[in-house]
Amino acid sequence: MNLALFDLDHTLIPLDSDYEWGQFMVRVGAVDPVEFGKRNAEFYRQYQVGELNPVEYLEFLFGTLSRFPRTQLDAWHNEFMDEIICPALRPSARNLLQKHRDAGDLICIVTATNRFVTAPIATAFGVEHLIAAEPELKENGDLTGNTIGTPPYGPGKIVNTKSWLADMDKTLESFERSYFYSDSQNDIPLLSLVTHPVATNPNEKLTAHAKTHGWPILNLFDD
Repeated sequence: MNLALFDLDHTLIPLDSDYEWGQFMVRVGAVDPVEFGKRNAEFYRQYQVGELNPVEYLEFLFGTLSRFPRTQLDAWHNEFMDEIICPALRPSARNLLQKHRDAGDLICIVTATNRFVTAPIATAFGVEHLIAAEPELKENGDLTGNTIGTPPYGPGKIVNTKSWLADMDKTLESFERSYFYSDSQNDIPLLSLVTHPVATNPNEKLTAHAKTHGWPILNLFDD
């Protein structure tokens, strides 16, 4: 059994689920369209250029979500899945996941986007294991506004992946082959640790890095 790790946004889906969720919240009237939209766009810009402070962003997002009961958030998320995410689940991404399933590999999505947004997406892909930014929850499932643990962003993906593997009494070295598929230079730390890094739908910075280091480049969304 080998290990297959996947980033989510712009890797398995041709969009950023975190940013799109924020835009969705604006569209349904849950947040102030000017102030929230402005801050959401600025955080997304910071992410794209590798300058995001993940804790600051998560405090902003979880603080916003904590104003609503979980039942309302889940209802909105069902709409979000139907309108935005499900149309973006491409056969090329499903086929890549299936290739690793058929090989008997241990599959995990490792994303900086939070679990509230991404857990239903992982389920839609049929992926059991998910490493994501963790919101603190009340007993009834409502969000407190706080973050648990180290955000899986940049080097934080290494911290979280190693912790997840340790819970199964495994390390990266437990696998003859370890794959990580990602689109972003933000993931170079974890890409550099696995035996088989794959620059997937890579942005300009990751494309340059991949070519310099001889990493394969995979484009799932050429259409």
